[in-house]
Amino acid sequence: MPTIYLVLAQLARYSLVGGIAFVIDFGLFALCLYALEWHYLLANLMGLIAGLTLNYALSISWVFSDCERRLENRKLAEFSVFAIVGFIGVGINELLMLLLVNFFCVQEMISKMIAATIVLLWNFCSRKLILFKERKTDDFGKRD
Repeated sequence: MPTIYLVLAQLARYSLVGGIAFVIDFGLFALCLYALEWHYLLANLMGLIAGLTLNYALSISWVFSDCERRLENRKLAEFSVFAIVGFIGVGINELLMLLLVNFFCVQEMISKMIAATIVLLWNFCSRKLILFKERKTDDFGKRD
């Protein structure tokens, strides 16, 4: 069972990666929404796709680098699962945006921040549980 410290360290790294991905996501969202005058849901989707791609690359190379990857030898399957979790997150994000903006009359940018925080937690927990084992071990069964 992973120690709480390992999980908290991963969550901290994931939050940093999520923050970087969010800046890309949020910036592209704002560009599409205000400069290109796209509908807010389409602008939101474009930002989310860019953030997902960056998040995958950094999660594999840094966030969960001290864990065994359950699908490491099946990279297409690994990326597919990562993306499916992300697309479920996109659906959650879109639903939250729809509810917050249309039903609760929360401003679009504030709605985006609320939705992104909730989806960050969904993505971390889901990806951690599905794609990564506790920790890497060496040839003698010792943990790195």
